[in-house]
Amino acid sequence: MVQAFIMTHEHLDLVSVFLIIFAYLLGSVSSAIILTRLLGLQDPRSVGSGNPGATNVLRYGGKKVAALTLVGDIAKGVIPVLIAHMLSVSSLVMAAVMLAAFLGHLFPVYFNFKGGKGVATALGVLTTYDPVLGLVLIGTWLLTALITRISSLSALVATAAAPVFMVWQGDPQAILLATVLIVALIFWRHKTNIKRILKGEESRIKFKS
Repeated sequence: MVQAFIMTHEHLDLVSVFLIIFAYLLGSVSSAIILTRLLGLQDPRSVGSGNPGATNVLRYGGKKVAALTLVGDIAKGVIPVLIAHMLSVSSLVMAAVMLAAFLGHLFPVYFNFKGGKGVATALGVLTTYDPVLGLVLIGTWLLTALITRISSLSALVATAAAPVFMVWQGDPQAILLATVLIVALIFWRHKTNIKRILKGEESRIKFKS
């Protein structure tokens, strides 16, 4: 019986390790780079802001390609966290899976560890972990976008709201720590945008009437 108990926990530990690695490897798949290559478009890292994300792809690839990029980046966060939910992993493993998927997008092993800013993947990770939290983030983004008409600022405000909501809700410390790290990295990735926002030079969203 003791041996069976040990083997079961070793198996669970091995599954957790593989899940964390899977989350990182999946997160490393760049939707923007792969889609633009398949469609014969310019590499997003060499155009516009140089960011392999939906916003940059939108500038030269069009709405359809940008939408597919967005869906792909969100899915990278959804899939591993959903699997973690299905396996009923501990909060510590869940936090590691969430962070691994996000870090994969920022530092993709397939693309010389040079990835995107991580907002879409973070949305996928956090929404799959807690759909109510996802609704809070989307609502915060929309409200901020309507008031400021600045996409980057809306993303920063929305992601910053995540750990606040988690503290209020009483989420596990491991999940909260992972989320704080995600938010900090998103702010770091947006440092150029933040400088432009402070100077009043950041581009604004144009709402069609």
